Amino acid sequence: MTSRSNADEGRTLPARVVVGRVRKAHGLAGELAIEIDSDVADRFAPGSFLWAVRSAAGSRPERVCLASCRAIRGGALIGFEGYDDRDAADTLRGAVLEVDRDQVPPAGDDAWYWFELMGCRCFDRQRGALGTVVDVIEDGGGLLLDLADAADRRLLVPFVRAFLVSVDVKAGRIDLRLPDGLVETCTSTP
Repeated sequence: MTSRSNADEGRTLPARVVVGRVRKAHGLAGELAIEIDSDVADRFAPGSFLWAVRSAAGSRPERVCLASCRAIRGGALIGFEGYDDRDAADTLRGAVLEVDRDQVPPAGDDAWYWFELMGCRCFDRQRGALGTVVDVIEDGGGLLLDLADAADRRLLVPFVRAFLVSVDVKAGRIDLRLPDGLVETCTSTP
């Protein structure tokens, strides 16, 4: 299986990558309970910088510095410099935490980050165009690519080595060899 393209043409990947989400303020000292979406061990080390992206319309991303971090079940409790009480911390409730893409280590051979798969066009060797990746779902049994086509039909495809022919992140293309009957069985219509 081939994994990457060195071609300069192709799609533009996002400038920043999601590494966590703020769930709520915790306690009175400005800590926040967060959900972590990163495998990088020191991603939330004190002194690290993140972007806090609030969901409110017109809000601009804010560069924040981690003051503290401790693991809890299902995530972490973090504190940011300048957010020293519950009221200040609560202004970040619901914010998405991001890092600049250049802070994301390479995925390695035959491995891809979810943000690299999003927006890729998928093709089957026999059926041709299948759709575009609109979501990556972890269902406990592995990863599924959620594909949507121009008619908004949805197809869930197991993202497994047995079906992969190639992934070209730069070109935004995934080639598959799907078993007979999978497309017909797993396609839903609006």
